[in-house]
Amino acid sequence: MERAIITSMESFAACHETGKDGCFVRMLGRNAQFERQLLWMDDTLTGRMREGELFYQRVAALPALSAPEDIMYYTQCYDRWRAARQQGICTKVSTGALAVRLGAACEETLKKYCSGKAGVTESICRNFTVKLLYRFDFVLAGCKRWNTDTRIKIVADNVVNEQEYFFYYLLAQTGCDVMLLQSGGDLTQNELKSLSQEVCLGAFQSLPVAPLKQQAEKIVVKIPQRNRSGRVSTGQPSSMKRQEKSFEQLAALASSIVLILVHDENGDVMSTGSGIMIGTDGYILTNDHVVRGGASYAVRIENDDTVYETDELIKYHTRLDLALLRIARRLQPIPIYEGPKKLVRGQAVAAIGSPLGLFNSISDGIISGFRTIDGVDMIQFTAPISHGSSGGAVLNMYGEVIGISTAGFDRGQNINLAVGYESINLFIQGFRS
Repeated sequence: MERAIITSMESFAACHETGKDGCFVRMLGRNAQFERQLLWMDDTLTGRMREGELFYQRVAALPALSAPEDIMYYTQCYDRWRAARQQGICTKVSTGALAVRLGAACEETLKKYCSGKAGVTESICRNFTVKLLYRFDFVLAGCKRWNTDTRIKIVADNVVNEQEYFFYYLLAQTGCDVMLLQSGGDLTQNELKSLSQEVCLGAFQSLPVAPLKQQAEKIVVKIPQRNRSGRVSTGQPSSMKRQEKSFEQLAALASSIVLILVHDENGDVMSTGSGIMIGTDGYILTNDHVVRGGASYAVRIENDDTVYETDELIKYHTRLDLALLRIARRLQPIPIYEGPKKLVRGQAVAAIGSPLGLFNSISDGIISGFRTIDGVDMIQFTAPISHGSSGGAVLNMYGEVIGISTAGFDRGQNINLAVGYESINLFIQGFRS
């Protein structure tokens, strides 16, 4: 099957062919419409994923394969494949028909990778393929119930490393539509460029690849007085009610909220923020605006003297103001609310964050309203937060994350906003544990 011809972000989003080969395109440089087109594409594909039409993943960086248990697992996957050719490669994500397709894609990718290289050994092929399989499971971890008609869209930023480029070629060979946003530079190996389509948008610019955030509407809300001793019922029958936690018990969850220090290219701290542990394998959720522009990050965890340095910005979504970091440490994730009951105004909440670069503090308040800001559903709450609390957790009284603090308004009242659990669950699928 011939790949669809892609000429713009709009045509990439609209492409809906399914089959063995997906489209593979590099968008070079930037033009005047770059940010708005990217914003539109992000919104469109995220919305279609929410409706169950496709799977969309925006990849900021690929993880390094370092954990011994992962190396052992994917080496075994490779060895089983080599011992029983034509049977496909079974991994945590690929089974059945997808395993067969992945096996064929690996054969083709290996052939291209080894072509023209001198001294390629079986060990080199194995190590390269093991990385491919690990990254395949990483990127497609949130893609559930794959079949031959499943539509997958992958967008990655500034891919100039040869092995990473071949990984995205592999994805296209399995049927994914892949776009590389090469706004800051392109591959230096001319012989590799023919593996993908090329669309020139404009000159290269060393700016972060992020959509333009539109100015949020001004919010002026009158906060009603409340009785601090009472709480609004969630509407659950008494026989089904769970036990609410005390504020002392909620405060104990601060060990799953981290302090993030954002470093510039010189290693100096340029800003701080908060983050939420959401995956045992080192995954931390925070705001996009917290990490945007950073060259590297340092993560501090309560009651742990180690400073965890990382440059693994795994994914981000500027409109949702969400980002995912990874550190080399096993974590104790905090549960994310699944939404069996809708949130209601007046519902008691607690906010945990690291204001002013200090370790976690907890404050209480209520949900005062629900707002749509720049197309994103937000929770408005009254629990006081300060600068540096962005990326912190907003909890219900059962100790579940219902939102992530993202903005505050100082007009003499505590009017703060959080991205809600629906957007969080969509963003972190495949990474939570």
